[in-house]
Amino acid sequence: MSSSVSVPRLVIAAPSSGSGKTTVATGLMAAFAARGLAVSPHKVGPDYIDPGYHSLATGRVGRNLDAYLCGPELIGPLFAHGARGCDIAVVEGVMGMYDGAAGEGELASTAHVAKLLGAPVVLVVDASSQSRSVAALVHGFASWDPEVRVGGVILNKVASDRHEELLREALESAGVPVLGVLRRVAQVDTPSRHLGLVPVAERRGAALEAVAAMGAQVADGCDLEALEALARAAGAVPGGSAPWTPASPTHHPTRLVEERGTDVDSDGIEERGAGGTEPRNPVVAVAGGPAFTFSYAEHTELLAAAGAEVVTFDPLRDEQLPEGTGGLVIGGGFPEVYASELSANEPLRKAVSELALGGAPVAAECAGLLYLCRELDGLPMCGVLDASARMSERLTLGYRDAVAVSDSSLAVAGTRMRGHEFHRTVVEPGAGAAPAWGVRAPARRVEGFVQQGVHASYLHTHWASQPGVARRFVERCRTS
Repeated sequence: MSSSVSVPRLVIAAPSSGSGKTTVATGLMAAFAARGLAVSPHKVGPDYIDPGYHSLATGRVGRNLDAYLCGPELIGPLFAHGARGCDIAVVEGVMGMYDGAAGEGELASTAHVAKLLGAPVVLVVDASSQSRSVAALVHGFASWDPEVRVGGVILNKVASDRHEELLREALESAGVPVLGVLRRVAQVDTPSRHLGLVPVAERRGAALEAVAAMGAQVADGCDLEALEALARAAGAVPGGSAPWTPASPTHHPTRLVEERGTDVDSDGIEERGAGGTEPRNPVVAVAGGPAFTFSYAEHTELLAAAGAEVVTFDPLRDEQLPEGTGGLVIGGGFPEVYASELSANEPLRKAVSELALGGAPVAAECAGLLYLCRELDGLPMCGVLDASARMSERLTLGYRDAVAVSDSSLAVAGTRMRGHEFHRTVVEPGAGAAPAWGVRAPARRVEGFVQQGVHASYLHTHWASQPGVARRFVERCRTS
């Protein structure tokens, strides 16, 4: 993207979680789309669930902008990649506006991403228990960082006309215009459970109705013309970076030369010369369906760009892997919710086990890790790993700084990546596998499993930060 590119854009932020960001952001996307605009949906942070609702609202792939997982330098290019050809972009924030990675200052906060994008912020405020105090709250958020432009406020959970009048009077002194008011009685029901909202894949019909209701609520209570005008005043995205592309990603590992003279990159991938044999395109099966909904769009794009034929399958319903499967990617999700159904699909469990134990590359994250264990809450799983998994009352949550401690189908030992953990399960390992990661922060420990071609871990990673991961995986699929 050159410095002249200026996709109109808004960042939807809030003083704290639970203020209504998802309702407003998703509703605004749906309302703009209903006006005939091509809307690019984005989510700050590692969340997998909200982008599913964004996709329903816009008809486009919801994409994440995570400055911790991917690095601040990739936020502009990844945004430009997702927003290509769109009329407007809406970016839903994470947590409170200034809350970022623990101990890392502003890194990965909504405010940080807004600055990286040069985007105006709309602050969503839960006004249910305040009146004049709202002015002090908004003034504080708007003035805390002069590099963040708070262009307006949307008041959520307003009780009555009189309540709205008091709030508007108070905000006149804060110098931030009120761009919308949503009433308390009109809140849209979006069911949650232990890891957040119920994913779209599990309730598509009801989710469509909820998104339509959010769009109607925002269209009725917000000044869409003013919000669009604010988005169009954003100007150029700072930095002038070219859009990220999976075929020629921004981050290229340093290339090395082995003694035998074969060019390799830092992930150990051989580069075939012009006179080499054209490699076959391996089939990489990617788990999907209601049990495995956590994945970043860039992962499949990187796999395809590396030469893989990417085929999605549903472990709840499909009894066999896609024909010709040479590698397997099993992302995150809710296997604990579907443990009985996954266990009952014995033919697929056997097929996964045979593929993995035969040495084929398998990349499993979090839910995928649980699926590869001997058992989950006492129910038989694939038995690839000598480990058992169970639900726990304790939530494990947070960013992780990690380094590969074992050569695997994803990376050579020493490769540094950043990840994110978010689960309420515990895996009790047996024997026979090496650890996948050495976690450097917040506490030093080893984590995950490397066994033949299997790389299984609790860490969710974003491959755009290390595109060599996908290239190495596909190469291993060709040669395994």
